[in-house]
Amino acid sequence: MKTKLIFIALSLIFFLPALTIYAQKIDLSGEWKLNKEKTVLTDTQIFLVGITIKLKSDSLLTMRVYENGNGEQYPFDENLSLDGKDCKIFIYDMPRTTKVSRSESDGSIMFESTTIFQGYNGTDTLSAKETFKIDNEGKVLTMNFTNKSSAGEITGTNYFNKVE
Repeated sequence: MKTKLIFIALSLIFFLPALTIYAQKIDLSGEWKLNKEKTVLTDTQIFLVGITIKLKSDSLLTMRVYENGNGEQYPFDENLSLDGKDCKIFIYDMPRTTKVSRSESDGSIMFESTTIFQGYNGTDTLSAKETFKIDNEGKVLTMNFTNKSSAGEITGTNYFNKVE
């Protein structure tokens, strides 16, 4: 009986901290800058060069900075709910609707957005899906994305380093 109690106590000492560490989600909050050496970019597309994330239990504030091939930057802020509801804003006179959800299994954040813009052939729609996930050390943020418009579909992965 005494041996069983010692075994149970030792098991709790070793496994309880491991469960606590496993249950913790890595926080994506912080300032992130694009790693241009690791990310494959094209000159013709606009790309995310930096993002600041403020993650709360029920909401997410992002401050995004996009850049074109000429180095011109286009910043905008987006305050989003984490309950999957549509959030609507205007970015430079373009309506954007975004839904955000968070994975319970790995803590990643999924964005689904639709932006209506004026293209070369008139009004067009950009549908974007992005998944943000952080590495175990909390230093690299990976963004997998798929963008669709009348011009076609672009998929890729961008890598961001945490600004200390």
